Amino acid sequence: MIDVANLKDTDTIGRRMKTSLTRRNFLRNSAFGGAGLLILRDTRLAFAYEANSKLNVAGIGISGQGRGNIETVANLGQNIVALCDVDQAYAAGTFQKFPQAKPFKDFRRMLDEMPKQIDAVVVSTPDHTHAVAAVAAMKLGKHVYCEKPLARTVQEARVMRQTAQKHKVVTQMGNQGSAANGLRRAVEFVWLGTIGEVREAHVWFGGGNGPQTRPTDAPSVPETLAWDLWLGPAAERPYNSCYLPGKWRAWRAFGSGIVGDFGCHTGNLMFRALRLDQLWNFPGSNPPPQIVIRVEAKPSEVNPEGYPTSMRAVMELPARGDLPPVKLTLYAAEKPSEALMLGYPRGDWGDLLVGSKGSIYSDCPWNTRYALLPEDRFKDVKGGPPQTIPQCSSHHAEWVQACQGNGKTFSGFDIGGPLTELLQLVNLATLVDGPVEYDTLSGKVLNSPAASQLLHREYRKEWAL
Repeated sequence: MIDVANLKDTDTIGRRMKTSLTRRNFLRNSAFGGAGLLILRDTRLAFAYEANSKLNVAGIGISGQGRGNIETVANLGQNIVALCDVDQAYAAGTFQKFPQAKPFKDFRRMLDEMPKQIDAVVVSTPDHTHAVAAVAAMKLGKHVYCEKPLARTVQEARVMRQTAQKHKVVTQMGNQGSAANGLRRAVEFVWLGTIGEVREAHVWFGGGNGPQTRPTDAPSVPETLAWDLWLGPAAERPYNSCYLPGKWRAWRAFGSGIVGDFGCHTGNLMFRALRLDQLWNFPGSNPPPQIVIRVEAKPSEVNPEGYPTSMRAVMELPARGDLPPVKLTLYAAEKPSEALMLGYPRGDWGDLLVGSKGSIYSDCPWNTRYALLPEDRFKDVKGGPPQTIPQCSSHHAEWVQACQGNGKTFSGFDIGGPLTELLQLVNLATLVDGPVEYDTLSGKVLNSPAASQLLHREYRKEWAL
């Protein structure tokens, strides 16, 4: 058995949890796949900021997940000074909870009117307005927490990363499992070489989305909804309730499907452990002329409005320094071969890295726990490598602390941007025939004019990055 005495996972109240899995406890624990994800809401457990000034925070998109984000930041002792949402009815509860915050419908007006009163912005809108909102805030020097996926298109994700670098603001993408010590320790196992060289990896999700058909009816827009602002940069179309709330994820115009939604969670361990960010953030001073990744998707069907019911994509990823090339297979509503699991059950969600000495596996959508496989081979592993990635009390707290000049975030846009680019390349590849060859340094598709046209979308007038 693996000694897990020193391996911890952080859940919503900070209790200690075992992060190694055995065949016996795997099924018992699988019902708690979200452990470690839930956001810290007990301010008694948050670290103290007496020595630091409070942040003045604005929220853009404050219902659903947005409300949870804003409440969490407030519970960490920060000032909520402005709130923006295009749906006054859906967001009414958040507006009422923070009566001191100035209300807005249009984030552009909010940023224009309060440039000196806002230190940081939390963006929790649908995917298609992440980039325009976050980039506008960063250009004013505001720190940004943005929900995952970082953006809806490849180009948007690049611009967000580059803007954060240019303006030197603190950023964090909302894949909250990044805060779990289980994920951080699993990454360190791979970095140490415990499972050897990794040349094969698999990530799978529980379900797809399925094709969408635009409605033909045109009901009246609710009086409390600013539909034109909800569309933001997206092409104009009549209002219909089939797009919201929450239903927008399945539409290519607004969301990123299951791949974008959970790829930033379930693919997190794989992306970090294999240092795939180096394909974008080249560590040396003399980058090569090109760094090319190859993506080929096999969708169950091709639909320009929605995402496939099921899908398998194979990615050929080049070497990163001393790390060898990797073949990554991503599945939606499918699973990898049982033979790869070495006797472990294949859950509906999974992340498997196959090394020359063994494998590491996480069955949790948020990668908060892991197992070293085969179990017998690693029975003498005790404690794990020295901890070099610091623990944190919560994902939001880490961002707040970094904004105040203490430490740095683990899921900044330097990581979230490339991860989102990779996932949106997969979504893009489901619409074209054959493989897509993409240069991560230039942000260009090298072999497919059809794919090149899908790297970005034309914005409506008055909307721009």
